[in-house]
Amino acid sequence: YLKAKPADVWAYLTDPEKLALWFHKPKTALAKGDYEMFGVESGDRLMWGKVLVAEPFSRLEYTFTIKPMGDKTSTVKWRLEEVAGGTRLSLNHEGLPQGIDAFDLTLALDNGWDMHLGRMRNSIHAE
Repeated sequence: YLKAKPADVWAYLTDPEKLALWFHKPKTALAKGDYEMFGVESGDRLMWGKVLVAEPFSRLEYTFTIKPMGDKTSTVKWRLEEVAGGTRLSLNHEGLPQGIDAFDLTLALDNGWDMHLGRMRNSIHAE
């Protein structure tokens, strides 16, 4: 839950300058089509894929690949729902590699999302 309107939360999911505050920075706003995100400090390409769904203020879905995944692709699905006082934001990261060999990657991504979402909340609530 975020104390912000869905339009403001949407900006944190799609606008390069807002994304840079809590996640990684694309060169252009996320919209349907290919994207790449880069480290804010390093400038290194960290993740890439294709935006599949971009319904402003309600739903964003994109494929997600990072170097440790090799040629495997997963899907990140964001849902925004207006609630009294702000927005309910949900994240579902699907299609991650499975099995014992992939479990450490899953744990690392889970920890990363926790960290990034905390940074998003802090940035939004500081406005």
